[in-house]
Amino acid sequence: MRSSNPVFSRRGFSRDNGYAGFNTAPQAGSAQGNPYAQNPYAQADVQAPATTGRMTMDDVIVRSALTLGTVAVGAVLAWALLPVSGTSYGLAVGAALVAFVLAMVQSFKRTPSPALILGYAAFEGVFLGVFSEMFNSRWSGAPFQAVLGTMAVSGATLLVYKAGWIRVTARYARIGMAIAIAFMVVMAINLLLVAFGVADDGGLRSFGPLGALVGIIAIVLGAFFLTLDFKQIEDGIAYGAPRSESWLAAFGLTMTLVWIYVEMLRLVAIFSSND
Repeated sequence: MRSSNPVFSRRGFSRDNGYAGFNTAPQAGSAQGNPYAQNPYAQADVQAPATTGRMTMDDVIVRSALTLGTVAVGAVLAWALLPVSGTSYGLAVGAALVAFVLAMVQSFKRTPSPALILGYAAFEGVFLGVFSEMFNSRWSGAPFQAVLGTMAVSGATLLVYKAGWIRVTARYARIGMAIAIAFMVVMAINLLLVAFGVADDGGLRSFGPLGALVGIIAIVLGAFFLTLDFKQIEDGIAYGAPRSESWLAAFGLTMTLVWIYVEMLRLVAIFSSND
């Protein structure tokens, strides 16, 4: 299965091509295109989600709230207990690495593991808490503005998606993923150039106009990944995905929202620096 997330791979709801329902629509009374159908009439049974353990929107909302809540708690505790210092920076980097490992392990598992997903959320929260406090110490109020910005981008993306202004098709996904992969490759090269002193002041990730442009592109990519998340959730429900798959939905949404928040925080800092 291919990822719709910019940083980590994760399994989609379709067992055929990674994007359930991009090429076929669910049909009542037919199991065609439905990887989770237990019988030819699974799609037609309107009571199936409640009676057969299939995923519902309520499941996704509850798991997402739990996962994002864990991130928030970890961030608040890290902010309160780890004052800005070299030690806290080291702990933040360590927490980010642990979160990355847990996310990778979950991504390669065949089934969702709530323990791994919540563990990822907790360590990611620690990283975000220290990272946010670091930015707040220099640009007061930047984290709060970044949270508002993340909510605005997420809400606008959901509105546009639900209004049908964006159609998540296989072609849309392929083009977007190609752009995202190219972006990540360029960012990796930039990181190496900065690490070896070839590029000064962060290179493409500087706190100047070029860095702002890169940040805006990253946020747009985050919105793109949100549309894939929404499509996966929508198709998971329509195609009768097991209830446990709601953990994967929460996992994917959390990673995408973290991505948008981090980029939004950098963008707020860049604009504040130019005031």
